Amino acid sequence: MSNTQQQLISKLQNKTSIIGVVGLGYVGLPLCLRYAEAGYTVLGFDIDPSKIEVLNHGRSYFSHYGDDLVAAARERGFSATTDFARASEADALILFVPTPLNEHRDPDISYMTRTMDSLLPHLRAGQVVSLESTTYPGTTEEELRPRIESAGQAIGESVFLVYSPEREDPGNRNFSTRTIPKVVGGSTAACLEVGVALYDQVIDKVVPVSSTEVAEMTKLLENIHRAVNRGLVN
Repeated sequence: MSNTQQQLISKLQNKTSIIGVVGLGYVGLPLCLRYAEAGYTVLGFDIDPSKIEVLNHGRSYFSHYGDDLVAAARERGFSATTDFARASEADALILFVPTPLNEHRDPDISYMTRTMDSLLPHLRAGQVVSLESTTYPGTTEEELRPRIESAGQAIGESVFLVYSPEREDPGNRNFSTRTIPKVVGGSTAACLEVGVALYDQVIDKVVPVSSTEVAEMTKLLENIHRAVNRGLVN
């Protein structure tokens, strides 16, 4: 294990790391609150200044996550910003960006690639980048990895890249961010170790898998399962 990997894992495990969450929607914001609850310093990023203003005043824009939860996170050091240059402050960058279907019913990954391109100038050695957006198998390796390497970072040595699909059930009181099992796949074995360290302090059950493609496929299968069952019921 390299010194860079060991130092990052240690910071994640002893909660001295700064967690950056990019995209403060209905999945990104709850993860911010969960990391803050667990004792981490959390920095949230979003391009919508109105969201940033609401959060930094200790309020929420979701009915099922009340103002009290955001206020408590603020007291623990959570803050939000539109300034992506501050990404260099974070030890972990967790990406939640939309991947809608385009007019041809193909996934539009432009939001994801633009977000990654915005972060590239601010990447540094000793960071982990985790993509959580729903996407097709191969996206992490084909789109994110080359971009990070083009910025002069070595995957698995200086920067650690993982895919861990977002999983959320809004309004269901039986499941929370903490209790929904978390699948994690890494670009390399070293990346996977860092990815597990990133999540196992805040999620009750982390499920490591053999690659980012396998992790991406688990999310696709889950969505297919939901779509088939809803179609059957309808």
